Amino acid sequence: MANPILIAKNNEQSSFILPKMANRHGLIAGATGTGKTVTLQAMAEGFSKLGIPVFMADVKGDLSGMSQQGGANAKVEARVQQLALDGFSYAKCPVTFWDMFGVKGHPVRTTIAEMGPLLLSRLLNLNEVQSGVLNAIFRISDDKGWLLLDLKDLRAMMQHVSENAATYQSQYGNISAASVGAIQRALLRLETEGADLLFGEPALNLDDLMQTDSSGHGVVNILTSDRLFNSPRIYATLLLWLLSELFEKLPEAGDLEKPKLVFFFDEAHLLFNDAPSVLLEKVEQVVRLIRSKGVGVYFVSQNPLDIPDVVLGQLGNRVQHALRAFTPRDQKAVKSAATTFRTNAKVDVATAITELGVGEALVSFLDEKGIPTPVERTFICPPGSRIGPATDAERGQVIKSSVIFNVYEKLVDRESAYEILKAQVAQASQGAETSRQTQTRTTASRSDSVFEAAAKSAARAIGSQLGRQIIRGVLGSILGGRK
Repeated sequence: MANPILIAKNNEQSSFILPKMANRHGLIAGATGTGKTVTLQAMAEGFSKLGIPVFMADVKGDLSGMSQQGGANAKVEARVQQLALDGFSYAKCPVTFWDMFGVKGHPVRTTIAEMGPLLLSRLLNLNEVQSGVLNAIFRISDDKGWLLLDLKDLRAMMQHVSENAATYQSQYGNISAASVGAIQRALLRLETEGADLLFGEPALNLDDLMQTDSSGHGVVNILTSDRLFNSPRIYATLLLWLLSELFEKLPEAGDLEKPKLVFFFDEAHLLFNDAPSVLLEKVEQVVRLIRSKGVGVYFVSQNPLDIPDVVLGQLGNRVQHALRAFTPRDQKAVKSAATTFRTNAKVDVATAITELGVGEALVSFLDEKGIPTPVERTFICPPGSRIGPATDAERGQVIKSSVIFNVYEKLVDRESAYEILKAQVAQASQGAETSRQTQTRTTASRSDSVFEAAAKSAARAIGSQLGRQIIRGVLGSILGGRK
């Protein structure tokens, strides 16, 4: 049986996460500046030491320090002495850096097809009618076997479907030019935020997130998100896609001694803000069932009210940092958080939540029977890795020494919907030109009257002009969207 993970301690007892219960999910909550990031780091470090891979997003850049050994930190040393942490030592964690922009980590990519119409509709902020049109476009692409890998594939497919809407209407429903245009405009907005870098190949192999190092420690996968976080919809959708891919591709595992992977979802409120009901149902289903795949999910948020009740009720391991009761909503959050803990006669939870200092928290973890332990007011144990960011040079060294260095760095562009449709247009254009030349030679061989010659000249001019307009109408939208 795997050893329990020490997370927090007070004068009377220590609080542990049991590895067998770590896939029952959890919550780290608290106001800004109360210590959530250090708690997340300490928990991830504990999982890593047990050989459990971890995935997390680094919104502020502070978590990159996990790749370096800690030390020379007076606050950490004071906390170690305060809690009498025997055997504490400084040590770095095995880290793999990821970055959608490919600057501060290995590129993270998926394909349009893998993202699917539901998540893509959320990413594009489409209404119900536009989402229906996007779903039809995906179905047509699947039926024809035309791969949708990147944004230019999707654009080409939308152009094709829009121009042939009458052909597809009986089988796939009405596809209006207005809806296609709205989707195209949404894609342009997405590109300005850099989302074109998210789609393409090689796509992320989930096995690369579930590695251990030569010492048997789980690799901590850190998604660099300081820039990505400026596009919150892309950030939330990317993390949700990763979670849903894990859910769909991992086999059933039953009850394990420890999770296969622990997934931290920082700034979790972004996932649920303005999300349509069908997406919320999907999230609730994934969170409820993914523990049977051996994955633990830990949501990190400033306020417990940011998490829908159907999801919050499944988060058995809780760390609650201080909340501020300045507004009616804050006061409601305090009361709500207080009622979610198993009571302890020694702790006035509602009062304590507003009094907690930095690094201090109310904790309750699941026991060996899956029952929440009584809430305890404790201090979070400090991590042995560096608290704070790594330097650019340190980060670069970690990236270059990674076993997957140069696996994702080079973009691959194989034949897909864009290339197929482009070839069809070129073939049609060539056929029309050949037909026109044949007709011209045949007509030229006849003896022309003055009237016939004038008519032939006019027909050639009109035909040539019309042909150029048709070619621009088709190719302009397809080729013009390519960067």
